[in-house]
Amino acid sequence: MTIRSLAERCGAHQCCADRVYSGRSSNPAHVHGYDEGGSREAMSYRIGIIGVGAIGGVVGGMLTRAGHDVTLIDQWPDHVEAMKKVGLRLSGTCGEHLIPVRALLIHELQSVAEPFDAVFVSVKSYDTEWAVALGLQYLKKPDGVVVDFQNGINDERVAAVAGRERCLGCVITIGAGMYEPGHAIRTDRSQIGFKIGEHDGKVTERAERLAKIMCDVAPTKVTTNLWGERWSKLSVNCMANGLAGLSGLGSAEVRTRDGVRRVAIHLAAETIKVGRARGHEVEPIWGITAQRFVDAADGRALGEVERDMAERAKELAGGRPSLLQDVMRGRRTEVQYLNGYVSEQGRQAGVPTPFNDKLVELITRVPPGTLKPDPRNLDPLVAMLPK
Repeated sequence: MTIRSLAERCGAHQCCADRVYSGRSSNPAHVHGYDEGGSREAMSYRIGIIGVGAIGGVVGGMLTRAGHDVTLIDQWPDHVEAMKKVGLRLSGTCGEHLIPVRALLIHELQSVAEPFDAVFVSVKSYDTEWAVALGLQYLKKPDGVVVDFQNGINDERVAAVAGRERCLGCVITIGAGMYEPGHAIRTDRSQIGFKIGEHDGKVTERAERLAKIMCDVAPTKVTTNLWGERWSKLSVNCMANGLAGLSGLGSAEVRTRDGVRRVAIHLAAETIKVGRARGHEVEPIWGITAQRFVDAADGRALGEVERDMAERAKELAGGRPSLLQDVMRGRRTEVQYLNGYVSEQGRQAGVPTPFNDKLVELITRVPPGTLKPDPRNLDPLVAMLPK
């Protein structure tokens, strides 16, 4: 598939300034999109990834495998120890790899002598501020960049710590899981893996450079509508993560089970309405226009959207949303930064969000780490559906 056809399939044609970069070689020593001089330049571009969970692991592993200078930084001792002793194991749709990596615990960052050109913040939303503050201490001045590499819409919080001029946003559309130390699993077959953009919508040299680097993980788009892409991805998270965490259903099952799928449509429609009320043009969700979700929630062309969702579910390869992974591990969830964020923004904009409100209530009514996933937990949400 050509870059042009890939861009058209993924909606990049909607804005002529949007650009899609795709790798040209399967050789792990070659940096896709660069000539030999460019490869040497990319090798000198130092990346630190703070938060090496499922996504951070897949990204850090694939970039390291492609020859980039990457340091993986995490606070899970067993995970870092496994990466140091054995390497980082990748599996799933990215293939089977065991990759020697440079891994550090948080307190070992003091051993880093040369600053990073880019720091990827890939921690949970509730850890954003301290992770950004930590990364800034090891970021090249004056032109180092902090990349918000998270679920949710945390860009303003990152900018409050780092300064807007040092920030790039990256919307993640790959899926991944991590269930044991030292092993990340890619679970998607997405045509576009990442969407990188400036807060002000400009296409800059630093955004294009990072997009070319990220092509060694998945095809990457430079977007002129970061906020619209953020609200599109937030719609995905809001319609899947919480439902999976409550029920134990996987990413595909949430989109294919009758009743549950209709609840997901209402969650997405509320998110889209709030995003629009906040002044953003919400981008398509899995290639489905945002308005079609709003219409489906109102009962118009519902069957068509349900069929499209079921078709897109085939790309998910049995993955589990991150919130379900957190519930399985007894961890605090990000629901307040996903559905809770929609509820908060909806209140400010005067947009009702009853489905998102109820989902947050169901997840937070029990102490963190005590939620027991069960499909019956979704009954109160299903009962809210129009008859």
